[in-house]
Amino acid sequence: MSFWIDTASADDVARMAEWAADEGWNPGNTDTLAFHAADPGAFLIGRLDGRPVACISVVRYGAALGFLGFYIARPEARGKGYGIRVWNAGMARLKGRNVGLDGVVAQQHNYRKSGFRLAWNNIRHEGPPPPLHRPPPRRCRPALPWSMLAPCRST
Repeated sequence: MSFWIDTASADDVARMAEWAADEGWNPGNTDTLAFHAADPGAFLIGRLDGRPVACISVVRYGAALGFLGFYIARPEARGKGYGIRVWNAGMARLKGRNVGLDGVVAQQHNYRKSGFRLAWNNIRHEGPPPPLHRPPPRRCRPALPWSMLAPCRST
């Protein structure tokens, strides 16, 4: 079996977004476009005998910052070392940078192994907002009687 890591194609990036949805994640509909615009080489895909099995995004922002996401190994590829190989390739791409990630709670112990530490928790909400209950509009009375305002009208 042959395993290698490539820069992801546009089709691969779309696949990565589908994989994220399969995991129950909800990246923004245009996140991949924004990340690609910031760093076109940011998406990496691991292939086993030509078939995509693992991925990661490692976006470089300027010379000092990076952000990691889309770290996924497909269920059939988990526990075989493919995911960590993609992770290591991504981390090598961000070497020397301050790196952030929006991680999965169940993987926090693995992130710590790579030197990450928890900075804060996120709470994500999805779905339509509840309807706003606005009071009916009030009619305002002018502060001055209309008779005093009439001389100000232009004719």
